[in-house]
Amino acid sequence: MKFRIISVGKLTEPFYKAGVQEYMKRLRAYGQFEWVEGLDQPLPPKASQGEIDQVLRREGLKILHLIQDDEWNVVLDVHGKSMSSEEWADKIRGWNESGRPRVNLIIGSSFGLDEAVRRRANERISFSPMTFPHQLAALILSEQMYRGFRILRGEPYHK
Repeated sequence: MKFRIISVGKLTEPFYKAGVQEYMKRLRAYGQFEWVEGLDQPLPPKASQGEIDQVLRREGLKILHLIQDDEWNVVLDVHGKSMSSEEWADKIRGWNESGRPRVNLIIGSSFGLDEAVRRRANERISFSPMTFPHQLAALILSEQMYRGFRILRGEPYHK
């Protein structure tokens, strides 16, 4: 199975970058993982809602350009479904058995994602009702992917 993590923002903080890189390296044992980042558009410091909406649309077009019709799309969304790590592992199992060529896991900017991207999502998942910076969300996602695969294989790590 192929997995692609699409992060609108870039990993700029060294400690987040190092953590994500470590988990991406570990994940190679479980499938093909691709990391795409830096799709964000510049925004003035005191942007109006109209300017924010325009930027979200441009970012959304970049994301939509990356994904194919036969791929499974998962949006990380504070209003999405929450689950335990075991339930997350079951999600991964289902994706692996789905016959889809790839799963795209999409992390938005601090302003979220364009509605067109949300509509293309097959699932919306939340790691918490709290809001996290995209760099931390990326670290959490990469760690939970690793944890999920370890759970599926019955390998030590989870507890």
